[in-house]
Amino acid sequence: MALQDLTPQLRTRLSRMERAVGWFVLLATALLVFGFAYYVYNTAERKGWFKTKAPYFTFADRATGLKVGDPVNLMGFDVGQITRIDAQPPWDYQHAVYVEFEIKSPYYGYLWTEGSRAKVATADLLGKRVLEVTKGTGGYPTYVFNPLRTLPVAEVQRLPNLLHWELAQEIFAPDSTNLIARPLGPLTNLTAIAAAGYTNIIIMNTNDVQKSMTGIWNDKEGQYDPYTKTNDPYWLLSDETPAVTERLEKLVGDVEKALPNILGLTNQLTMVLSNTVHLTSNLDFVAVSIRPAVSNLGAATANLDHPGALGEWLLPTNVNRQLETTLVNANSTITNVNTNLAALVENVGRSLDNLAGITSNLNQQVQTNTNLVGGLSQTVIHYDEFVQGLKHHWLLRSAFKNTNTNLPPNAPLQPLRSPKEKNQQ
Repeated sequence: MALQDLTPQLRTRLSRMERAVGWFVLLATALLVFGFAYYVYNTAERKGWFKTKAPYFTFADRATGLKVGDPVNLMGFDVGQITRIDAQPPWDYQHAVYVEFEIKSPYYGYLWTEGSRAKVATADLLGKRVLEVTKGTGGYPTYVFNPLRTLPVAEVQRLPNLLHWELAQEIFAPDSTNLIARPLGPLTNLTAIAAAGYTNIIIMNTNDVQKSMTGIWNDKEGQYDPYTKTNDPYWLLSDETPAVTERLEKLVGDVEKALPNILGLTNQLTMVLSNTVHLTSNLDFVAVSIRPAVSNLGAATANLDHPGALGEWLLPTNVNRQLETTLVNANSTITNVNTNLAALVENVGRSLDNLAGITSNLNQQVQTNTNLVGGLSQTVIHYDEFVQGLKHHWLLRSAFKNTNTNLPPNAPLQPLRSPKEKNQQ
């Protein structure tokens, strides 16, 4: 049915419906476009599409477990991704695989010329490997974001606001490896730099920080070179660990080398088991042999279940009776000895008492008669004089005569001779 055949009311409703459908389609399209734009923006934020990325490269022995797009880790964070993996030319005998990657902002600030390295480490047991970079410990930043300028030393001295400029290269003393000035240092020693023979130096403006890299460190020249898209990335030295498959192959090789020793050990174990079986058979024979001795021992110990049984077994009845008689005789002997000893001690005590009485009487007589000792002395002297007088009496002189022994004859005297006569003899 044609539109002209409709009534005005139906035509009005139809036009309203068409406008509603049009607005719905327009709104749905706008929502779809907004959702797609939000998804793209969120993905770009998550993947760092809007962030500045600093390129780096390293070398590996093999590309096993690595692929383009794999994340790069720093201190456990995903800070970038691998952008290129390629083999080195055949004539490059020092390196095998070229691995290029990029680090997004702000994590490239952790990578310095000293301490930062690229590690190719094992990620799982299926041969997957991951690229990890380490935090720098010293040196200089690998990239700078300040404009670089190469100017003569005289012109540098005339720059306004000299404190906003820093050195961008290493300055060495002439004919020496001693550093006069380091990069990122203030320009306060321009006189020493000029005296070292430098006419032009590289400086950078610290007051102007740009969003993209302006300089890359040159390890060979010891300076920052201007950075462009055509520059080679910064080279990070690599530390590579073998893949899990290689380590498993090595483990299998070690196991194969150890198998002969293991088989020898099993043979020794078999021999030990056979010896053990033979020993147990001999033990069975020994057990049968000592069964009568065990029976006798059981019979002997069966009588030890009452008090005194062990003593009666070790000491028979007759020995016990003789031992008891001996002990009784010894007891009586000891009693008699004790009695006699007591009497002897009593007699000795009486003798000592009498001796003490005599000495006390003597002491008393000496103390009461003070002339007793003098009289005794005079008596001894008179007695000696009496004996000497008897010796000189004519009747008793022969009784006290001394007996003279034969003395040896005296040697004859030799006549005196001269020394000459003595020599002649």
